[in-house]
Amino acid sequence: MGQREFDEIASLFRPLTFGADEALDLLDDAALVRQVPGQDLVVTKDAIVQGVHALATEGPAALAQRLLRVNLSDLAAKGATPYAALLAVAWPESWTARDRAAFAAGLGEDLQRYGVLLLGGDTVSTPGPFQASLTLLGRVPAGRMVRRSGGRSGQVLLVSGTIGDGWLGLQAARGDGDFPPEDRVWLAGRYHRPDPRTDLSVQIRTECSAAADVSDGLLADAGHVALASELGCTIALDQMPLSAPARRWLDRQPDRTKALLSLASGGDDYEVVAAADAAAAQRLTRAVTAPGRGWTALGVLTDTPGLAADVDGRRVPVERTGWSHLG
Repeated sequence: MGQREFDEIASLFRPLTFGADEALDLLDDAALVRQVPGQDLVVTKDAIVQGVHALATEGPAALAQRLLRVNLSDLAAKGATPYAALLAVAWPESWTARDRAAFAAGLGEDLQRYGVLLLGGDTVSTPGPFQASLTLLGRVPAGRMVRRSGGRSGQVLLVSGTIGDGWLGLQAARGDGDFPPEDRVWLAGRYHRPDPRTDLSVQIRTECSAAADVSDGLLADAGHVALASELGCTIALDQMPLSAPARRWLDRQPDRTKALLSLASGGDDYEVVAAADAAAAQRLTRAVTAPGRGWTALGVLTDTPGLAADVDGRRVPVERTGWSHLG
């Protein structure tokens, strides 16, 4: 590592440690993570490639915030509280010093917002598009991490927030689709800056036996919970919670069932799908929240393998459940 890189790391990223002793001022090749009695350390890692996981036109600050937020979504689904991060970033040769500073500024803003420390990482250059990965550390009371595999037959499947905004937002951000101007702006914002449900971590670890974040699509991620739990599941698509812009879009579609399937398989919502016993599910759905922020019951875990979807009590074929990471 040359002096120029040392200087840039000191300038851009040392402030994002917020003075934490564990970061060792980013002068070392490692960080020191201290154990906390009675707490387990939860680790997750996500990567983004510009033009694949984010639009090619996405700015540096938005890329940084998307990278952090998709990782936070994974921690939230585990019932964990975020703690610290390790960053690996490949700067495109086309990026200027101003671009790199904008990335660091956007990252710093969100690290502060969500209470996360930067403990270190690596920076390299690439002739290709921007790429980065973030390893995020969180803490959870010992033995209380919520796994995908904890579901039991007969449990209620619930989802937080609203579904379909990420998929519609991607279309809106690209300039595609038929949206009123105000809905296009709102939906594009939902895509550009996901809202990880870190506010639900305590509810998830106290009320739910299994959970996953909704990144690949509601159907796909509900299926992941069922599969990991060695069960199947049934989802009532007409019970999906929808935002006002998504509902207006749905009302304009000629084939309601096809549209509901699209919303349920589109992905990029970064909500949480979870399994809970009936009493816990009732407590969650009755909890007082802001509009569009609470829990909705829309399915059940079953002994029958596979994923099934209903619309108005009628079974419908599911050809696509969500995003495939292998293309």
